[in-house]
Amino acid sequence: MITLTPNAVKAARRFIRSAGRPVAGLRIAVTGGGCSGFQYALDLPEQSGADDVVLEQDGIKVLVDPSSAELLKGLTIDFVETLTESGFAFQNPNASHSCGCGKSFSA
Repeated sequence: MITLTPNAVKAARRFIRSAGRPVAGLRIAVTGGGCSGFQYALDLPEQSGADDVVLEQDGIKVLVDPSSAELLKGLTIDFVETLTESGFAFQNPNASHSCGCGKSFSA
């Protein structure tokens, strides 16, 4: 369903370790907004939701709420670092259009 690249796994581990509190996993959600209609939201919640879809890759638990799951099928998440920016990058086969920043999309 969702694939984390090796760079994304390393980054997620680093963020989870530095959270300073218990973390249930990396939550990936789709919310309304952004310049294309939907945007990706990442969080490190202390607990998973009762109806979350829970995936695990390389020891990282990925939590997805049911309403986001359909829009995230086949999503690949990478973590990129350049001279000017760093962050998670999303390749979503369900996106009919993505904005220039890569953080929002339309389906």
